[in-house]
Amino acid sequence: MEVEPTTGAPVDAVPRRVPVRQPRTHRRDGDEPDDDGFFWAPIEQVHWDGTPLRKEPKQRLRARRRGRPARAPAAPDPIRGLAVLLALSLVAAFFAWVSAGPLWLAVGHSTAGTVVVTDCSGGGLTQRCRGIFTADGARFRTHGVRVSGVPAERAAAGSILPAWVTGPDADTAYADTGVGRHLRWLLGLLAVAGCAAGIVRWTGATRLADPRQRRWATGGGYAGPVLITLGFLVSAW
Repeated sequence: MEVEPTTGAPVDAVPRRVPVRQPRTHRRDGDEPDDDGFFWAPIEQVHWDGTPLRKEPKQRLRARRRGRPARAPAAPDPIRGLAVLLALSLVAAFFAWVSAGPLWLAVGHSTAGTVVVTDCSGGGLTQRCRGIFTADGARFRTHGVRVSGVPAERAAAGSILPAWVTGPDADTAYADTGVGRHLRWLLGLLAVAGCAAGIVRWTGATRLADPRQRRWATGGGYAGPVLITLGFLVSAW
């Protein structure tokens, strides 16, 4: 006896067509309804209970597979979204500010020279140092610049370190060497990208019902931190 592979039933016992009731306006050419208003659809075009196959939203399909009813996406909360937007924009602005100078140095827009440390306080991430930067060839000298990347053993007043600035008007001299010169801008820009993703996610831009509004809101969420970063890059040139 030949067995149907899907159900395990004998082939002769599995129906090939299933009656499905449809409104007259939804019937296709060639569908012949019977006297009770049914037409017989091929079994591969209907569910096991006789309902026609139709495309379902991914969220509803995942919920069906998990065995629980699908829930409609919650509408974004405007107050919460505004608070998240302001907070993450400020965080993105901070990381864009601290990354602008190191990024220019990494791409070669810099002036080399030496810096004389005049004062240092704190240690580690809380270290704050000031000094006098003199460009090579004595082209210009800047007093009271903030000195970044001073080693702990060279933090005493009067220490002389090689350093780089983005230009005569720069207020920060960078004494970092090696990998540290690139970590400053790389980690900062990664943090800016994380803030952009957080803005899009937590403001509810991806949950808007209208596709066009959703695209505009998502694009604006990513564009805001990018424009902030470009502004600080221009100011640090």
